[in-house]
Amino acid sequence: MEDLVTKIQTARDAETVRDEIMALVGEYCDLKHAPRPFEAGVSGAPVNGRVFDASDVRSLVDSALEFWLTTGRFNAQFQARLAKRIGVRSALTVNSGSSANLVAFSALTSPLLGERALKPGAEVITAAAGFPTTVNPALHWGMTPVFVDIGIPSYNIDVAAVEAAITPKTRAIMVAHTLGNPFDAPALAALAQKHDLFLVEDCCDALGATIGGKHVGTFGDIGTLSFYPAHHITMGEGGAVFTQDPVLRRAAEAFSDWGRDCYCEPGQDNTCGRRFDWKLGDLPQGYDHKFTYSHLGFNLKITDMQAAVGLAQMDHLEDFIAARRRNFDLLKAGLAELGDLFILPEATAGTEPSWFGFLMTVRDDAPFTRDDLVQHLNANRIGTRLLFAGNLTRQPYMIGRDFRVHGDLTNSDKAMRDAFWIGLYPGLSPEHIGYMIETIRAFSRAR
Repeated sequence: MEDLVTKIQTARDAETVRDEIMALVGEYCDLKHAPRPFEAGVSGAPVNGRVFDASDVRSLVDSALEFWLTTGRFNAQFQARLAKRIGVRSALTVNSGSSANLVAFSALTSPLLGERALKPGAEVITAAAGFPTTVNPALHWGMTPVFVDIGIPSYNIDVAAVEAAITPKTRAIMVAHTLGNPFDAPALAALAQKHDLFLVEDCCDALGATIGGKHVGTFGDIGTLSFYPAHHITMGEGGAVFTQDPVLRRAAEAFSDWGRDCYCEPGQDNTCGRRFDWKLGDLPQGYDHKFTYSHLGFNLKITDMQAAVGLAQMDHLEDFIAARRRNFDLLKAGLAELGDLFILPEATAGTEPSWFGFLMTVRDDAPFTRDDLVQHLNANRIGTRLLFAGNLTRQPYMIGRDFRVHGDLTNSDKAMRDAFWIGLYPGLSPEHIGYMIETIRAFSRAR
């Protein structure tokens, strides 16, 4: 009885200390991370950044005190909540958005798919203007990217060009929703179904974007997300793969977990009840299922501490999306008078973007260049970014690689030369946005 009382007292004391720690975390955040008032030209207006409060830090500390470290209960809760928000059967976390793209594409090569599995030499259609890791998984698996042009001002892949690029070798389409503005996913999904192709939707910049009320990433076979600090929610480093297809979910899980055939969660054994009864490959009968590998896999899992931050960030997601849309509308209205100098962004018809950045293109007859303006903005502490890699076919790492271009890439080249984007993330207030607008206006008037 005395031992039991001691254990209860110890547990009560530990809980009391934990509560004290959480209270101190809140006090620390109020002192250390309190937002500062905006000062034009001093505060700066970055393109992105972490947006968090004491609740996020408390969740992280709670996980740290538990000290499970690897994937655990916080991750299970986060995956379930994320899947529900997107409207899919399952979401699987990985350690980055780039890893999410790798895992999603790798899942399409799984032997679980039988004859449909992608094989080396297949062609994969994608947009020429975008981020490298939307394309790199196809190169990794010995397949041939086929680059087509984008449209301006949506900056998304040209659906007609995709259809024209399809050949008997085409096996998949993998493309991103550019800066939170959805591409015409229903049209691409219809093409994919017509030609028996896989469709991978890179939604890393588009969490919360919808088409007809349906979340992006749910039109194709599999979708991806990123939780890098620049993105809609953050856990520092992290990403997710999501799908309705249980076979693709199983394949993705295997590729992100060393390629194991076993599907036990970390810290669990014998979920299948047959751990020592399997006969797979040329292994002896009964070889431990935990050490049986059916895929060429990796270890791409996240820690439970990352998941704890992501879980807390989900409480802010709707406000974050609303703030991004508000800032986009302010920028669009404030810069409308400069339409003779800039091509301003437009949402794809029938979509509800979850904007990642405000993308502008300097017109051919403008009295200044994109680089002139970008340097001026950075000198005035307004952050800028280009449309990622511009025309990917012109990047140094593509030299000597096997790829195909269908049609011309006029708009991709235009974006590479003349497009840039500025921030509209939730850390920017209307005062920040007003400063950005006036700085661009003043520069343009002076020219």
